[in-house]
Amino acid sequence: MLLVLMVCLLLHSKLFSAPPRPKLTDHRKDARHIPKISGETDLVSETDIPVIICASEERMGGTMATINSVNSNTDASVFFYIVTLHHAIKQTRQYIEKSKLKGIKYKILEFNPMVLRGKVKPDSSRPDLLHPLNFVRFYLPLLDINHKRVIYLDDDIIVQGDIKELYHTKLELGHAAAFATDCDLPSTHEMVRSVGMQPASQTTYMGFLDYRKQEVRDLGINPSDCSFNPGVFVADIKEWKKQKITKQLEKWMGENFRENIYSSAMAGGVATPPMLIVFHEKYTTIDPLWHVRHLGWSPDARYSESYLQDAHLLHWNGRFKPWDYPCVHLDLWEKYYVPDPTGRFSLVRPERNI
Repeated sequence: MLLVLMVCLLLHSKLFSAPPRPKLTDHRKDARHIPKISGETDLVSETDIPVIICASEERMGGTMATINSVNSNTDASVFFYIVTLHHAIKQTRQYIEKSKLKGIKYKILEFNPMVLRGKVKPDSSRPDLLHPLNFVRFYLPLLDINHKRVIYLDDDIIVQGDIKELYHTKLELGHAAAFATDCDLPSTHEMVRSVGMQPASQTTYMGFLDYRKQEVRDLGINPSDCSFNPGVFVADIKEWKKQKITKQLEKWMGENFRENIYSSAMAGGVATPPMLIVFHEKYTTIDPLWHVRHLGWSPDARYSESYLQDAHLLHWNGRFKPWDYPCVHLDLWEKYYVPDPTGRFSLVRPERNI
């Protein structure tokens, strides 16, 4: 009889005991680590150069070209944190494991777009700028990463220099990140003029924030202050956490959701303005040759070939992407393009598919 009672007590304990507490906070569950196979690894080293990059299904070839360019131009050990949505996990893994990239060190992270609920409103003018992965850069400390300093790269980039140089950018005391200011290169102003726009609309805060709104004017930010592009930056994770950068960014996302103080119709879409507000006069500047941008602004306007050869990093920000057509300086991007072994991603080219 005593034995029967003991068995009943054990069964009751297993059936009705409270479930174990999750190891991650609610936010951290929004960026989960996917079980690894083959080239994926949790083994990191202090000598690794950690790079965070997103991989969306429709732009997968861009991500892989960026990874290939980083890996091809350095002798350092690079660790890639590849962030994607649930439905693209398999494609991301297959693209790497069945191509020339299979030897890279990487870890796939899943981003849950539900974290953006109530923070981003639909906008039909540039729906591509509202893709959930555009906001991964806001949540770096909440990702399952094992490095104190990281490089963040957009997926429309080619790195021509040694990524070690960018990684070792010395951040000023109290700065959580380093960006390239939009006023640093005269060639950027020339490119803006060549597509019929005034440089001030794309290189200063007036092009990103709606100064007609009182909330914007109350910030006390001079509209002629130089802006920056958050498609390339170096981040100190500890300092980011200390300053609660993610919470600050979410605050301004919420403000825009309610008051529409910026929109995807303005320069930079909806991902850039919160960064500009939070990091205003609180960031270190990187060497401008580590972020030569606007290659995707026009299908006709071009930089000089000699200038691009000296650039350490090229960014096709804008509507005209190098995996699409038309686009300028395609030869510099195609040099690093890795064909999709599954055949799901292909380049758009006149009268031919790659």
